[in-house]
Amino acid sequence: MYLSRFLSIHALWVTVSSVMQPYPLVWGHYDVCKTQIYTEEGKVWDYMACQPESTDMTKYLKVKLDPPDITCGDPPESFCAMGNPYMCNNECDASTPELAHPPELMFDFEGRHPSTFWQSATWKEYPKPLEVNITLSWSKTIELTDNIVITFESGRPDQMILEKSLDYGRTWQPYQYYATDCLDAFHMDPKSVKDLSQHTVLEIICTEEYSTGYTTNSKIIHFEIKDRFAFFAGPRLRNMASLYGQLDTTKKLRDFFTVTDLRIRLLRPAVGEIFVDELHLARYFYAISDIKVRGRCKCNLHATVCVYDNSKLTCECEHNTTGPDCGKCKKNYQGRPWSPGSYLPIPKGTANTCIPSISSIGNCECFGHSNRCSYIDLLNTVICVSCKHNTRGQHCELCRLGYFRNASAQLDDENVCIECYCNPLGSIHDRCNGSGFCECKTGTTGPKCDECLPGNSWHYGCQPNVCDNELLHCQNGGTCHNNVRCLCPAAYTGILCEKLRCEEAGSCGSESGQGAPPRGSWGLLLFTGMLGTASPLVF
Repeated sequence: MYLSRFLSIHALWVTVSSVMQPYPLVWGHYDVCKTQIYTEEGKVWDYMACQPESTDMTKYLKVKLDPPDITCGDPPESFCAMGNPYMCNNECDASTPELAHPPELMFDFEGRHPSTFWQSATWKEYPKPLEVNITLSWSKTIELTDNIVITFESGRPDQMILEKSLDYGRTWQPYQYYATDCLDAFHMDPKSVKDLSQHTVLEIICTEEYSTGYTTNSKIIHFEIKDRFAFFAGPRLRNMASLYGQLDTTKKLRDFFTVTDLRIRLLRPAVGEIFVDELHLARYFYAISDIKVRGRCKCNLHATVCVYDNSKLTCECEHNTTGPDCGKCKKNYQGRPWSPGSYLPIPKGTANTCIPSISSIGNCECFGHSNRCSYIDLLNTVICVSCKHNTRGQHCELCRLGYFRNASAQLDDENVCIECYCNPLGSIHDRCNGSGFCECKTGTTGPKCDECLPGNSWHYGCQPNVCDNELLHCQNGGTCHNNVRCLCPAAYTGILCEKLRCEEAGSCGSESGQGAPPRGSWGLLLFTGMLGTASPLVF
């Protein structure tokens, strides 16, 4: 009897628990960063991945409206009732608390009866667009954990865009488009989240599901976070290991659910008809009674507490990490590179703690060129960090590129590495071998590549000789200038003055008389002159 009663109570408790528990217990709460355990070595800390609890993030935001004077009531104006758009005797007056609708009423918890809401000015300047930007800022990176829900008291807008920022409002990207006619408003085919899949979950869609005018019980607009989670975790979000695995390994997916700011762009109020009723423009305005944003501070799985102090959210970092998002290792705990925690394996995850740096000179074995070391987990070894005196290597035992080993100095000598001083014009690069010899360009020689091989001359580096006084003589009376070119007489041209200039112009022997005498004519003239001065021959 007692056993059957106990089993009945137990079954009831399991049923109630399953209803009350929004997420399965196998998710892992990640609400503890470390715990003490007993081992053969005694009591030690066991570290695990951890994160702050999901909460209502609207308690920590700042709201900004653009244009700043878009809120109704200054000056006072009348607007039409939301239930009956032709009853236009309601009043908005910013100077009267009972009639004012300031922006903070989008997030209030102690609302007046029947409800409190922010309200914009009416569309009295039609056909000029009635557009409003509502920016929600946290000055902190947050991770969304539930649907974003916006409740309108004016009828849901005909056109709206929800946008996000990951860099504190410097740049924006769309989250989702909303319209009564997506094709007309944004040139996009209408879709819903149900049309997406694991492969297209990051697609930016336009939905017509939430954009209707004055319809009963049609106040709410959603941005579906959980439906996107369900593509990986299943319809009831029971396979969270799959989701966590994707979040761990896919940065784009992780960033999709991460924001620093949200922006609601209201582009066209609820009209509810094809045409705008210009005789009753007080019917058209925006009114929002509630905005729900649930999430948590992003602490990279290194903290369970996020403190709100001086209007600023900050993670209380564990695992020897620091920074607003626990995004780096603390000083003296840089023994290995910083890494975010991991959700896997469930339910504890992996902490990826920062470990102490090894700073003892004796342990470092850096020959006096560094007093800092780091432990490389992948290689299971210690390496010296920030080697001085132009050294490098695991133990600062090698010379930096551009330096070579001083053979007469010990490894712990500050002058153990000597600069190569390779001539930049004559060498291929600024590095030398272990003897200090540089690698020279063609035609160049010498330890520092600052001398030329025979047949070459220095001219912004070693260049092959064009002429010289040994083998490459300038012809026809030309003179060699710095081994780089021949200075030719006026009648000659060519590299070695080997061509008649008139040959290039095609004017040699022309009537102009400018052509030079034909080759061999100088000898003939000389022979004739010699004959004219000699005695007559006797036959």
